[in-house]
Amino acid sequence: MKRTETKQLPISEKDRKWHLVDLSGKILGRVVTGIAGLIIGKTKTAYAPHTDCGDYVVAINAAKIKVTGQKLQDKKYYHHTGYPTGLRQIGLEELLESNPTRVIRLSVLGMLPKNKLRNSRIKRLKVFADGNHTYSEKFKS
Repeated sequence: MKRTETKQLPISEKDRKWHLVDLSGKILGRVVTGIAGLIIGKTKTAYAPHTDCGDYVVAINAAKIKVTGQKLQDKKYYHHTGYPTGLRQIGLEELLESNPTRVIRLSVLGMLPKNKLRNSRIKRLKVFADGNHTYSEKFKS
């Protein structure tokens, strides 16, 4: 029986690219799945689930994202403060008004695998509420 080996890319050969994603007028779930795939590195030929070979993603115009159905009224985000009776909730519509970047970040975070690479992957996501971002030098060719 022939034994197959998994080839590991050295850290020096990991080519991380920068992707600019404009979220204006796009559906939240559709665009976030694409962003998660870029951050994980599923589009690369050297992809392996146990390696971190993904790219950087800069998402702009997060305040102009669209959702379908009644999600603006029905969807709730929960967190617990750690104290007794500390369960807090906020609706999607209210969160989009106050902090639209958090909606995108939480959506992508929910689509990443729950493992040790999750924190390093989410750090490569840069989200901005409007079209102004600080990474313009990364996209000049």
